[in-house]
Amino acid sequence: MLKEILADIIKVDDVLMVVKSNGATIEMRSNSLSIRQKEKWITIGENDGPCHMHVNNEMIKNAEFVIEQKPERTSFSVRFFDEKNERVLGCFFTKMYDENKMIKSERKKLYDDLHVKYGQKIEF
Repeated sequence: MLKEILADIIKVDDVLMVVKSNGATIEMRSNSLSIRQKEKWITIGENDGPCHMHVNNEMIKNAEFVIEQKPERTSFSVRFFDEKNERVLGCFFTKMYDENKMIKSERKKLYDDLHVKYGQKIEF
């Protein structure tokens, strides 16, 4: 199910995928990424390309759809957590607002459709 939700997310253009560790952060856009799985590793992007990531299918234990109120806007994301409930990967839906700071209904629908399909919190 982890590969399925990741595959659905990367089909949406302009999702910022953020991987954090203590010493580094990587950010990559979802645009035109491929996905495949070999044993426990899910690879997003092309191995030979300038940027790709490997996600350990065995270490991601749950995911959650998060809508976060900020002073000037609302943020929409799907966050993936390990067994210690620490975030491993965040997928942030960007370009959600137009030039008048109004939410784009077509972008919000993409997020809402995934939220309805998978539910608020997903256990793997």
